[in-house]
Amino acid sequence: MSALADAVTNGADARLLAALPLPERYRALYLRKEDADMFAGVEDKDVSASLRVGSVVMPALAPDEVLVAVMASSINYNTVWSAIFEPTPTFRFLERLAATGGWAARHDLPHHVVGSDASGVIVRVGAGVRRWHVGDHVVVSPVQADDQDPATHEDGMLGVDQRIWGFETNFGGLADFAVVRASQLVGKPAHLTWEEAACNPLCAGTAYRMLVGEHGARIKQGDAVLIWGAAGGLGAYAVQLVRNGGGIPIGVVSSDARADAIRRLGCDLVVKRSDIGLSDDVPGPDEVRAIGRRLGSIIRGHLGRDPDVVFEHVGRATFGISVFVLKRGGTVVTCGSSTGYHHEFDNRYLWMKLKRVIGSHAANLQEQWECARLFESGALVPTLSEVFPLSEAPKAARQVQTNRHAGKVGITCLAPTPGLGVTDPALRARIGADRLNPFRVAAAVTA
Repeated sequence: MSALADAVTNGADARLLAALPLPERYRALYLRKEDADMFAGVEDKDVSASLRVGSVVMPALAPDEVLVAVMASSINYNTVWSAIFEPTPTFRFLERLAATGGWAARHDLPHHVVGSDASGVIVRVGAGVRRWHVGDHVVVSPVQADDQDPATHEDGMLGVDQRIWGFETNFGGLADFAVVRASQLVGKPAHLTWEEAACNPLCAGTAYRMLVGEHGARIKQGDAVLIWGAAGGLGAYAVQLVRNGGGIPIGVVSSDARADAIRRLGCDLVVKRSDIGLSDDVPGPDEVRAIGRRLGSIIRGHLGRDPDVVFEHVGRATFGISVFVLKRGGTVVTCGSSTGYHHEFDNRYLWMKLKRVIGSHAANLQEQWECARLFESGALVPTLSEVFPLSEAPKAARQVQTNRHAGKVGITCLAPTPGLGVTDPALRARIGADRLNPFRVAAAVTA
């Protein structure tokens, strides 16, 4: 460990952190460009084979960037996409970014440091950074917005050159250090541990924009929201946001243990996939209608009506069912397609029943700050289920790839153990440690 990393883990003050030299290399989870074709013709693309933990070169810092000593991070599904090199190798993203010139040229390297979540301590600030300082405790939004694109000033997600950090850029968060734009930073909630704080920004911010923000479904009190994968990283935040907003969360999960976990979050109605005959295969048109009728019957039996909103991120396996089961005039809001991007659905149910589909992607900085307030007040809690050290990050990513997890899987980076980083223990005590860790409590009860 470098002297700077050691000082961070020992809680050194800002003056010492600024005075210590940067290491020339640092530890990171990365992919190699030479491995991009390694899964050609392979059915089980095991990400633990392509992801590597090792030493990489420390990059220079642009004027609008900060260097964060990463205490913790988490695994998101975009790291799985990166590691299977699909639908395109992310090295192509890095090449396109580098082609824009200037500081962007640094990103085109034979290795890609991945990861789109982080919590940590700022150890360097670029010459153009005004609002942040060495020693600040922060979490990182995954969105790098293009502040020179006019559309960005309407909504940070609309700029043509908006990118997801650690997926479409290099120097991501699954590492001991990360290069971050100042416009990605949010203050770390003081009552959360490093790993609890790190698991929130990407998934919680995405769910907030989809459901609450003005660019999404804009749920209101009394809305019934069907949430696919409700015990996953995105779904578990969606359950909380719907409940907080006076809505009725309806969660679909794959097991009794996951059902118990989301009931702890306040899910009003829980449906298991087996209850509606949904398998791992993509259903055909007749199956879509049959599954949709079974699901609709369960929902109407409980609520007396169809759902107002469907929270979609599963994609090909569920999208047709979502369009079918939604109420007349309702909204499907989608942010991803973990089972496949090419969706098939019966368009008659969309146009003749006046339904809407809204595409949503990550969250702009204002939405991230609004979402962070909910964590700071205890209205939202982390969905962390397990924590691995960075040395075992490939194993953790494989667990996410094969859906053998609930909520979010955390990664400690410079933090020597889980449980560190709390600077407001009084608030933590008022909220309650068990309430802050519903998925870990559920796992302990199940065990």
